[in-house]
Amino acid sequence: MLALSTRAPRELMEVAARIHELREISGYTPEEMARRTNLSLADYLSYESAQADLPFTFIHKCALTFNVGITDLMEGRSASLSSYTVTRRGQGQTTAKEKGIEIKNMAPFFRGKLAEPYWVTYEYDPAQQEKPIHFATHSGQEFDLILSGKLKVQVGRNTEILSEGDSIYYDSATPHGMIAVDGADCTFLAMILPGEELAEADKLGETILPPKTGRKLIYEDFVTTEEDELGALQRIAFKNEDSFNFAFDIVDRLGREQPDKLAMLHLDHNKVERSFTFRDMKLQSARAANYFKSLGIKKGDKVMLVLRRHCQFWFAILGLHKLGAVAVPATDQLLEKDFLYRFQAAGIRALVCAVDSTAAAEAEKAMAQLPDEEAIIRITCNGKREGWHDYDAESALFTRSFRREEDAPCGKDPMVMFFTSGTTGYPKIVTHSYKYALGHFITAKYWHCVEPDGLHFTISDTGWGKALWGKLYGQWMCEAPIFTYDFDRFDAHDILPMFAKYNITTFCAPPTMYRYMIKEDLGKYDLSSIHHATTAGEALNPEVFHQFKKATGLSVMEGFGQTETTLVIGNLVGMKPKIGSMGKPSPLFQVDLINAEGRPAAVGQPGEIVIRTKEGMPCGLFCGYQDPEATKEAWKDDVYHTGDMAWRDEDGYFWYVGRSDDVIKSSGYRIGPFEVESVIMELPYVLECGVSPVPDEIRGQVVKASIVLTKGTEPSETLKKEIQAFVKQRTAPYKYPRIVVFRDELPKTISGKIRRNAL
Repeated sequence: MLALSTRAPRELMEVAARIHELREISGYTPEEMARRTNLSLADYLSYESAQADLPFTFIHKCALTFNVGITDLMEGRSASLSSYTVTRRGQGQTTAKEKGIEIKNMAPFFRGKLAEPYWVTYEYDPAQQEKPIHFATHSGQEFDLILSGKLKVQVGRNTEILSEGDSIYYDSATPHGMIAVDGADCTFLAMILPGEELAEADKLGETILPPKTGRKLIYEDFVTTEEDELGALQRIAFKNEDSFNFAFDIVDRLGREQPDKLAMLHLDHNKVERSFTFRDMKLQSARAANYFKSLGIKKGDKVMLVLRRHCQFWFAILGLHKLGAVAVPATDQLLEKDFLYRFQAAGIRALVCAVDSTAAAEAEKAMAQLPDEEAIIRITCNGKREGWHDYDAESALFTRSFRREEDAPCGKDPMVMFFTSGTTGYPKIVTHSYKYALGHFITAKYWHCVEPDGLHFTISDTGWGKALWGKLYGQWMCEAPIFTYDFDRFDAHDILPMFAKYNITTFCAPPTMYRYMIKEDLGKYDLSSIHHATTAGEALNPEVFHQFKKATGLSVMEGFGQTETTLVIGNLVGMKPKIGSMGKPSPLFQVDLINAEGRPAAVGQPGEIVIRTKEGMPCGLFCGYQDPEATKEAWKDDVYHTGDMAWRDEDGYFWYVGRSDDVIKSSGYRIGPFEVESVIMELPYVLECGVSPVPDEIRGQVVKASIVLTKGTEPSETLKKEIQAFVKQRTAPYKYPRIVVFRDELPKTISGKIRRNAL
């Protein structure tokens, strides 16, 4: 609330003198007071010396700092009444009166007030109507009730028009201001509730600034963007998207124009280093295309790639993109039944599989159950296997040139298929077109913030969709090299030294891996090369964010998307992220939240995240599921239903709740598991946590917490009670877990997400 305290010169000097006296008694320096009142030293000294009128917010902050009432500073005496006080109409202590603003304290002599009540009048000023509203901030919260007239209130970037009887309640640490509108003065009751001054950094992350390139990059021939002054993306459009083929238009062209530029620095599981330039990728992918063609693989055929993080994955998938065969990435964790389902459901024509795992053997068992007419072409890499083609030996015999023909695959043609995580039932098959690669431009440039001369590291097996988010399309469109380490099992001690050794500049990993990292002594490792850190795959617990930032100085920027999409919501360039928030929707998608009735959810109310497609199909959104019925169920009336729940705050930031089928209904309450998990994760001895419902005859469902403890922590009944009490203290008591179980590990999907339905 803006108010200037202009009084008679004598009164002004008296107030300033009282502030000076209390500062000296309290032992604060002018510099400290300037910081506490959010002023420059020069401005503070001008107020303390009565050389300038004293803003009300300044007096308010001084009173909080000295732990005295407003009356002590204004009148030079303490409030004395403690039972009740009456202020008659037109009376009250005039706290401010200048430039069309009058403020009266309505309870100046009541001591120990929990809130300060003010009678405020703003005069209508035509000259103020077209000017920016002046902002003020102060600690605590404020409630304003309009008694007469109309008031235009701006809180942050949001503006509301309030009429008689309307009210507003807000965090007064947020920049805010107000003016009378509609041709008349406005009178309102303001209730100010004090609170501790929070540093801006405690509430918001730093604004993400775009990396500087200094030269035209290849994506500019395919993408048109409009940004604001901070580099935040406002609009995006694509050029020639219907003829776009990533392998030809990006990789091959970079291979010709920048043949020696690093595309990938690769470490195998023995940490043997290999560098691949864009020329290497051009030639190797051409050889792969020719080889696959020689085996009878053609446009439209489905080719499964089970290649972990072997370099052959990049050769093979780019070769398939040139040939027009559909790549089907899969993990080597699949078992016989998993392979059989996928072979039959997708109609797999060929399998390329590394032999240094159990996957080839499991796949063979599944192939034995297929009829002869569905026989699958078998191809190995990194070793030989009887009855299988040897990719490494055989492909080396083929030319490293592959021409782009007139009928080359592009645009709406199917390019890649993914199997969803399959948290319930069989996984669905998601098909993406060649436009999918274009959709990941935002992922890399505005979320990962990759740098053409940097090195980007996304931790992901190539069997996950996340690998194509962070290890191929968007990064190379931005000409950013990628770092790949083909480790067998994630080990923080193994990974962390690599950041300094290889000068990794941008980093992305699932929340689970950040959880493991923060449990280590990060101070032992040099992470100074990292400019930007991101996470996706599941929601990031705020405690993980805080601990990682405390250890590294880096804010982990969350993003949200699905196998069916590219990045839908995220903390992007030009934004000031709110800690714990998913961020804001990408301009690529028309994102909304809808309630159970199918109507837009109100601010602060949970709803399902949906993408509206009536105005057209955005690049990056899938073409549909293999099963038409599944597509109809998820995509109705030009609205794609994600099945994920969130709520939107007054500034447009989204906050994750959980999958729609994960919400716990207990005694009439609706409880999002992620909120409870985030509270439990604050405990230093908790490594992982999954919250799920348990049927209850009385309450319908109760909350169950399945917890993995850190090494050295022993489970006990006492520990269970401690966890329950902690949750009761940190959130609404009805959300506490009535059941707590300790486990050695939590069940996860193939992609690493906690399977709450299996807890």
